[in-house]
Amino acid sequence: MNKLVRYDPFVELNALQKQFLGDDWLTPFKGVNIPTTDVYTKDNELRVEVHLPNFNQEDVDIQVNDGALTIQAERHEKEEDKSKKYVVRESSSSFYRRIQLPERANTDKIDAHLEDGVLSVTVPLTPLPEPKKISVSTKDKKK
Repeated sequence: MNKLVRYDPFVELNALQKQFLGDDWLTPFKGVNIPTTDVYTKDNELRVEVHLPNFNQEDVDIQVNDGALTIQAERHEKEEDKSKKYVVRESSSSFYRRIQLPERANTDKIDAHLEDGVLSVTVPLTPLPEPKKISVSTKDKKK
């Protein structure tokens, strides 16, 4: 007896995910914090919130290019310890996110600030025009 199998476009993707990352896709990244990014609109503004713990203001670079907001953060730490065999111990953390901006974004008035490890970027949006109401009338034909 032939049995029809429903096509699932994600079967191959799930198989690759398991092959490269294991069943628990966070397994290889245990102990690594992947920054949370929230992008939403509120009060005619596009708001982006990125959780960047242990990053300072000088570690963050924000740019607008070709209608997209690019947020990059990179932190390097260098430690020298004469009591150990190594000369220099270095570590780095980086973050990159590119967000396509809507056409009505006012890129001249973007505001960004970093407080308690949370980067907040506010992009003002030009309000949409109010819809124009069209009245409907009937024509009386006289004979």
